[in-house]
Amino acid sequence: MNVLGLSGSPRMGGNTEHLLYEFLRGAREAGANTRLIEVAELNISGCLHCDYCSRTGQCKINDDMELIYDALSAADIIVVASPLHFMSVTAQLKAAIDRCQCLWARKYQLKLAPIEPVKRRKGFFICVGGRKGQTMFEPARATVKALFVVLDIGYAGELLFADVDEAGAIKNVPGAMEQAFEAGRKLVQ
Repeated sequence: MNVLGLSGSPRMGGNTEHLLYEFLRGAREAGANTRLIEVAELNISGCLHCDYCSRTGQCKINDDMELIYDALSAADIIVVASPLHFMSVTAQLKAAIDRCQCLWARKYQLKLAPIEPVKRRKGFFICVGGRKGQTMFEPARATVKALFVVLDIGYAGELLFADVDEAGAIKNVPGAMEQAFEAGRKLVQ
């Protein structure tokens, strides 16, 4: 079982990453192989909407997105983690999601599997926001769910934490780290 963690946080070691690390630790304890990709550290250009992928099923941009395509292919479980930035995922993560347009084209235009090899995959979403209230997560959740639908990844759950802004503050939220660990462990079992 291969678990891929995609961290969209530009703040290394921040609240979102603490949760993602615990999720991955729980997955490892349950016997999974884990891989973490720090999306903000990669060189990923935005989608050009050039329609090259509509004809080929491939993106014509040659950059670090190739690492993510390969990692998605190897993964059985994908956990996407991002702090909220203006009610959605971070710009770095959104660029990577937008670059999955070629996988959308494979599926819907070329009638091919979006990700090879074809297998049952599960997805999980972790998100932290600085404001109070759960409705602020709706735009980010919709983006991640849309990605999972395109990639034929079943939405297996989420952890959403509001009113957490300062670096490291998630460690003061009762049960947050334990919830992330258990989510990773249970999803693998």
